[in-house]
Amino acid sequence: MVNLATKRAQRVRNKLRKSKLSRTRLSVYISNNNIYAQLIDDVHSKTIASSSSKVLKLKSANIESAIKVGQDIAKKAAKEKVIDVVYDRGSYLYHGKVKALAEAARENGLKF
Repeated sequence: MVNLATKRAQRVRNKLRKSKLSRTRLSVYISNNNIYAQLIDDVHSKTIASSSSKVLKLKSANIESAIKVGQDIAKKAAKEKVIDVVYDRGSYLYHGKVKALAEAARENGLKF
């Protein structure tokens, strides 16, 4: 049996697939202690860049950490010459940490 979070994540990803855009996907995962972001090329099934509050040695998964992770992933995307991305929020609502990460990435050069 599939739980509601998994259904919500699949619904978001199906909408991304239906759009038929070959853009890079910015995927977000939030655990109790850390925030993770990955740039994924679905055409070649490769992770282009990743960032997390763990790598940045931030103490907790709060909004300030999400902003720093968003800034870091945008800088890494610029190094890889990736500008246009699709935001994959997974099963999370676009609120709080997820919104802060997205807005920080937008402010630092990513377009989605």
